[in-house]
Amino acid sequence: MGSGLVLSSDMAMVLGLVGLTMVLFLFERIRPDVVALCVLVLLGLTGLIAPEDLFGGFSGSAVISIISTMILGAGLERTGALNRLAGWLLRRSSGSEKRLLTLTCLSAAAVSPLMQNPSVMAMFLPVSSRISARTGIATSRMLLPIAATIVMAGALTMVGNSPLILLNDLLMSANANMPSGAASIHPFKMFAPMPIGIAMVIAVLLYFRFHGDRQLREEDRAVTPGRTESYFANTYGINGDVFELTVTPQSPLVGTTIGEAERMVGAPLLLAHRSHGESRLAPPSDARIWVGDVLGAMGPNDEVLRFADAHKLTASTRLREFGDLFNPSRAGIAEAVVPPNSRFIGKTQAELRFRKQYGISLLAINRDREVLREDVRNIPLRAGDMLVLHCIWQRLAEVAAQKDFVVVTDYPKARQRPHKFKIAMAIFAVTMLIALSSRVPVPIALMTGVAGMLLTGVIHMDEAYAAISWKTVFLMACLIPLGWAMDSSGAAAWVAGHTVDRIPQATPLVLIELALAILTVLFSLIISHVGATIMLVPIAVNLALATGGNPTSFALIVALSASCNFMTASNPVISMIIGPGGYTPRDLWRVGGPLACIYIGIVVAMVNLLQMFR
Repeated sequence: MGSGLVLSSDMAMVLGLVGLTMVLFLFERIRPDVVALCVLVLLGLTGLIAPEDLFGGFSGSAVISIISTMILGAGLERTGALNRLAGWLLRRSSGSEKRLLTLTCLSAAAVSPLMQNPSVMAMFLPVSSRISARTGIATSRMLLPIAATIVMAGALTMVGNSPLILLNDLLMSANANMPSGAASIHPFKMFAPMPIGIAMVIAVLLYFRFHGDRQLREEDRAVTPGRTESYFANTYGINGDVFELTVTPQSPLVGTTIGEAERMVGAPLLLAHRSHGESRLAPPSDARIWVGDVLGAMGPNDEVLRFADAHKLTASTRLREFGDLFNPSRAGIAEAVVPPNSRFIGKTQAELRFRKQYGISLLAINRDREVLREDVRNIPLRAGDMLVLHCIWQRLAEVAAQKDFVVVTDYPKARQRPHKFKIAMAIFAVTMLIALSSRVPVPIALMTGVAGMLLTGVIHMDEAYAAISWKTVFLMACLIPLGWAMDSSGAAAWVAGHTVDRIPQATPLVLIELALAILTVLFSLIISHVGATIMLVPIAVNLALATGGNPTSFALIVALSASCNFMTASNPVISMIIGPGGYTPRDLWRVGGPLACIYIGIVVAMVNLLQMFR
């Protein structure tokens, strides 16, 4: 079973780039999208990829499909479809917690195969928040089952997650480098993996019904975001009434800035400022305070009155100036989680100028179950941070549309188009019917749906641009050529050959497939599911050819196993629920570890079962 291949300079350079990429992804010293761009540039400079092919990833079917699913999901969200869903789930559950959890997971499973997993999770965060507030079920018992179902249901179609979207493009690249006499690999059709997806959805529902939910109950932190005064008081220590503090000529605050006033000992939260006849919520920290100005302050009664007395301010609980601004239907406190692709990561509130640029006050940060309230202006944000914000709802909706944070709170949203609901659902149904046709490629079918939503006004063009996670698109488009280089240089064949040399001849193929699935999971924990797929699919195809296996099956096992990460924040879906659910690493490994083993077993078993019936 000798490999017959000698390591060439091109192979060595490609493998060196793969190793460099893994190290940079692991230590996160450089942003993943910047790493991907550097890899793309190096592939061009070394001549490993021809100049005319170097940027082919940006126009590939995988990238177009991802962009389309993001826009289609945003279109459905604009119609208020999920608000209807939350109400329907509550009515159908008939007061049964288990039935409610099952129905919620099934609803997520119905949406997940047609959209990107992080987008589906972003849509279901406020749904779970609303259900939790109305029923008292802790969000920690809801979010992990929903997230796991979304990940598993992504296997129902070829556009349910990024690895499956990438798979056909990588298989077509492998065809160009197949040995003479080897049969060509045919691309998968839209619903080819559906039997595997159905088996995994059934498994995850049974797992949480009989085991996972019991584990989460034991760790129940009663995180029920009712968005009431008592909730924010108990969770974040944010409590008290709203006062209007009028600045007198004798006040030492005259001439100081809002930021300086907030840093004074015993200062309450300063949420609004009226100066020169203009009222503003979330005043910028450099705004000056003058005689006659009015400050909107929130805090315990005695603390606010003590601060007012010490600084010669006239306090009033009657909101003459800020009554409209503090109307709950217009403004309030909300929670939002920072996703992995946010531009806010690594930056402080002071650098982002939350108040001046966005009109939002950052009140606290919930990080790894620790509430940070002191000097929040100068704390760099991390992925998974839960931000406690106070702002006007319309401003919150505008900022949330940029996808730099995902709002967990169910709040009154601007620019909803519920009258377009039926149109959006009809377009979605037609899109899926076109995708079912073997005559029309999936990217064209999905883009047809995008065009339909734009023409009918379900979503506007600027909103469509905002719905696209350009970081995800850029990361994928830049790494795709690395997969091509693995094939064209022979590096994948060399790795596969030398791997086969070390496998005992009597080893069953199913054990090789199982080892490949586990290896893919380990890669995905380090370099993300996209990176693992791009690097390992070429190796899997060559490994199948060397061992007498089916290249299509081996490649599918890699693409499916790449999403098998329920234990760490390197999975974007999991990173989005850690803060809202209050999960610890122990919780994720305790509940997600056994589920990952079940996932791998189902993938290998079902892929082989489907191969038998082909």
